[in-house]
Amino acid sequence: MAEEIELKLALPESAQRAFLRQPLLRQAVRKETHRLTNLYYDTPGLDLRQHGIALRLRAQGKFWLQTVKCAGDRAGGLSARPEWETPYGGHFDFSPIDDPEVRAWLERPKIATRLSPVFETNFQRMAWTFELPRATRVELALDRGWISAAGQREPVSEVELELIEGDAGELFALALALAARVPLVPAPLSKADRGYALFLQTPPAPVRAASPDLSAEMMPLAAFRAIALACLDQLQRNHRTALTSEDPEYIHQMRVALRRLRAALRLFRPLLPADFEERSLPLVRELMAPLGKARDVDVLLAEIANPVLAALPDEPRLAALIGVITERRHEARQQALHLLTTPRYGVIVLQLLALTHGLSAVEAKRAAVGTPDATGQASLPDFARKRLRRLRKKALALAREVDAARPETLHALRIAIKRLRYALEFFSPLAERKPTRRLLGHLAELQEVLGQINDLANAGALLMESAGNDQPLREAVSLIAGWHGPRYQRLLSAVPRAITRLGTMRLPHWRGRHPRVTSASYAGPQTNETE
Repeated sequence: MAEEIELKLALPESAQRAFLRQPLLRQAVRKETHRLTNLYYDTPGLDLRQHGIALRLRAQGKFWLQTVKCAGDRAGGLSARPEWETPYGGHFDFSPIDDPEVRAWLERPKIATRLSPVFETNFQRMAWTFELPRATRVELALDRGWISAAGQREPVSEVELELIEGDAGELFALALALAARVPLVPAPLSKADRGYALFLQTPPAPVRAASPDLSAEMMPLAAFRAIALACLDQLQRNHRTALTSEDPEYIHQMRVALRRLRAALRLFRPLLPADFEERSLPLVRELMAPLGKARDVDVLLAEIANPVLAALPDEPRLAALIGVITERRHEARQQALHLLTTPRYGVIVLQLLALTHGLSAVEAKRAAVGTPDATGQASLPDFARKRLRRLRKKALALAREVDAARPETLHALRIAIKRLRYALEFFSPLAERKPTRRLLGHLAELQEVLGQINDLANAGALLMESAGNDQPLREAVSLIAGWHGPRYQRLLSAVPRAITRLGTMRLPHWRGRHPRVTSASYAGPQTNETE
């Protein structure tokens, strides 16, 4: 068995010629060009896909090569997974697979006798081999062609960097050098993922946050790495469709992913390397700024202005103001999309990925010297319990200070509730399900109420900015404020009871018994979001 470690990057078709003109390519020690035809097989019920297994036949001249790949670690475009390759002699042969469970499962008659082609990929691959520092060899490939399934076809235009030997960190160094000149962004979906989606005719949909894959045996720093990679994965899974869809939810979910990443940086701050937050937080903020502006105008139009126009359709001043807001929404969206299509966006995401993946070396070093993390907490449940208690205490303290006449107190509580909710979502795989779901539901309700109050509180300044010095437009602002007045009061009246309920809610217990993990036993390394 070999382990395939590769970094997959999406390249716009319009940027292919610019990519091929990069001077860096001339530093390769070897260049090859191939035409690759691949057939992917599965059962009629897609059993292989459900088990995270890909079975492929690849044409190599007059011969075919059989490849079996299993699901491994994959996030944000970087994947590490086991694979087995063997010549194809006219029938599938799984005997070379040295994982007995995988081999036995594939050899079951209900699997082996029902395999048939599901989709095809056909592309030209230009491959360059690089000799890099730290005795590292990398193959860089540009793939251009198509994926075909169920009578449909979609283009392939992507760059893959595969580690042949050496340090995986050099993949990011090479990728960043390339991304500085052309828009290359990490691609979380493989050709197989896209082929299955095409075969199933799965419509695109915004990707919401998913619970990270945590276990009680993980060290806290390894848990942060898993959480951060999950955030970046959510970011990238929304990026592609955000560029082509008018649905504002894609940009919103990209913003949610960055907010969750920012919350994770704050949550795990005590154990992160000294300069980690200093290097990563400015990158997160740079992306959040235009996405946040676009989201704010979306909310202003959809949730503040449009409902009033629907109630007062014959009011010309409202229609005029909404026309101005619509133009501002278009401008904000175009500014956000501009960033998402520039090389700078790809560089930022690659830098965040490189920083996050680099933590594996820190984990190994701390384990080797007997200090798995900087806080002395050797158990992830211990760390989670301590941080959640602190966040709950902070939220309750701010709840006691809430004053409806002081919007800043409501805003501070909203931020505290959001941080507590994110932290609980991050650690939810470790906690008892029912109490966790119940507490998360309450936190989501309170965050929703406080979020709507915050939106209404901020709407005035945004509306006046849109109205400028135009008197009829300013009168429209007053109409909107008056129409939402009763709703604002209803929301405020719901806060005290929600706060009282918050005070009675207890943090969930952890599943089972979790013995304290020592350095000697250290093994190394869907929620619907609202504002």
